[in-house]
Amino acid sequence: MDKKLLVSSSPHIHTNQYITKMMRDVLIALFPALLAGIVFFGYRALVITLVSVASCVLFESLWNRFMKKEDTIGDLSACVTGVLLAFSMPANVPLWLPVVGALFSIIICKQLFGGLGQNFINPALGGRAFLMASWPVLMTTFVMPFQPMPLFSSVANIDAISSATPLGLMKLQGEMTGYMDLFIGQIGGCIGETSALALLIGAVYLICRRVIKLYAPLAYLGSTMLFGWLMGYDGFMTGDPLFHLLSGGLMLGAFFMITDYTTTPTTNLGSVIAGIIAGFFTILIRVKGGYPEAVTYSIMLVNIITPLIDKWILPRQYGRVKKHA
Repeated sequence: MDKKLLVSSSPHIHTNQYITKMMRDVLIALFPALLAGIVFFGYRALVITLVSVASCVLFESLWNRFMKKEDTIGDLSACVTGVLLAFSMPANVPLWLPVVGALFSIIICKQLFGGLGQNFINPALGGRAFLMASWPVLMTTFVMPFQPMPLFSSVANIDAISSATPLGLMKLQGEMTGYMDLFIGQIGGCIGETSALALLIGAVYLICRRVIKLYAPLAYLGSTMLFGWLMGYDGFMTGDPLFHLLSGGLMLGAFFMITDYTTTPTTNLGSVIAGIIAGFFTILIRVKGGYPEAVTYSIMLVNIITPLIDKWILPRQYGRVKKHA
């Protein structure tokens, strides 16, 4: 036989048209959160996002040219990575930071593993984790909403306008932020993570368009609330589940990151297990760890163990007969 059967990992069927359509829907769903970021943090939030997206697209195009591969920027996946990466940054970061994050996300986390569909972790999460490890002060210096900031230069007098996130205030000072402020997003934090309302609007759009399934998001949100109540800051069963639900990057992670087709389990049961594991580690790090937020690391952990979950939760093979002793 001239042709041999090639066995490889998923995905086995590639359809660029569907990928482009899906990524376009994700970008549309992220628009309310971008609008909220602009309202609360000014046009610098838009500048950071545009720089991040442009850098991701540029690095992907340059990689394809260098490797003499077909250009893939038309599938819009690099744009989605750029938006998610920008959403994970404060609005006051210097403009070179999203460029460096885009380089790591696209080249290291995505292209070195074969490109879209072959990466083992979400590229935007990998980029954020790299920036957090390399420049923790820049990535954890937040500004309060409605503070004037220059569009293109570094933010001056940052001590006068900096603020901790609600999770930081709760963990370090025991100060509770109001639910309405958390829901609307009128709090200090990253560009696209603060407004639960805007993210829920985008999530409803993705659900209506059947881009995502609710198994992983609901398991993640529900387990975070459960473990958040059980592992309270003041002891067993003293936590506030609603506070954990509305704080940090939980909504962004639940509907836009843990639902990634490539890096999360392929079965419904596997998605539920992944969501529960992510919820447990989110609360474990938030309450017991040294870093108030934990969505990035908990979802990355799930990304890493996804092959094991898929191996454990295998569907029954069609036509296989169980052997009897």
